Amino acid sequence: MEPAVPQNDSDLLAARFEESRPHLRAVAYRMLGSLSEAEDAVQEAWFRLDRTDVSGVQNLGGWLTTVVGRVCLDQLRSRKARREESVDAFPERLPDPVVSREDGADPEQQALLSDSVGYALLVVLDRLGPAERLAFVLHDMFAVPFEDIAPIVEKTPAATRQLASRARRRVQGGTPKPDTDTSRRREVVGAFLAAARDGDFDGLLTVLDPDVVLRVDLGAVAGGMAQLVRGATAVAQQALMFSKLGAVSVPVLVNGMPGAMAAPNGRPQSLMDLTIVDGRIVEINILADPERIAALDLAGLGG
Repeated sequence: MEPAVPQNDSDLLAARFEESRPHLRAVAYRMLGSLSEAEDAVQEAWFRLDRTDVSGVQNLGGWLTTVVGRVCLDQLRSRKARREESVDAFPERLPDPVVSREDGADPEQQALLSDSVGYALLVVLDRLGPAERLAFVLHDMFAVPFEDIAPIVEKTPAATRQLASRARRRVQGGTPKPDTDTSRRREVVGAFLAAARDGDFDGLLTVLDPDVVLRVDLGAVAGGMAQLVRGATAVAQQALMFSKLGAVSVPVLVNGMPGAMAAPNGRPQSLMDLTIVDGRIVEINILADPERIAALDLAGLGG
């Protein structure tokens, strides 16, 4: 067990917090699906640490994890309340992706994606209730005991276990198990982009699963909601409409998996994540919100 930190040793406290920062960012990103909000949650954890006497805390990393969990839970509840005020709360906006070059993520990105949190998983996590998401993320992804999670959600450990179990079933039922062969995935992504670029409708149908789902998040253009398209024929027709973007797309990794970024004149315009199962695309997520694209760190990725 790590030693307690004397409350008057601010330098040691700050150093211990910085050691925990990558872990805390990873927790907050899975909880919120937003890189900027994750950073805000981690910063709030520091503010709370700075004004709290933790001299008796033996596991500072665990304490900080639960603090970040509380902050994220409050944000998720606030977000849910705003959605319920809208006329149509679904589909939600797409989560923020972690984008890197094809040759791999940098160390900071690797820490954020340490357990290979795929983009499709984040989309499913966004559909969970706040308490369910907290219980699942903290317990299943970071091994936080239910006894430590229960006070955050104001439930008994047994009830908290049920929250995580319910969330686990929804995640397992809603998250496709993608192909793990990276080379094969790149081939399928390349075939899809080539078919879209060339206007090859039959070629698109060849690589699309019959029940493929396409989500396109245009931000304010679409009223802040992601557009949803289902079925190979409808998705292929939509892909042909974006054929010009296929001509200026460059390969990237989206949350560690092969994807594409449309970058006309080297300027990032949209990001595409594709989930591939048995050699066919079962899910496509396109983030094309200009404000959010501009906020992502995509420098040097546009060719």
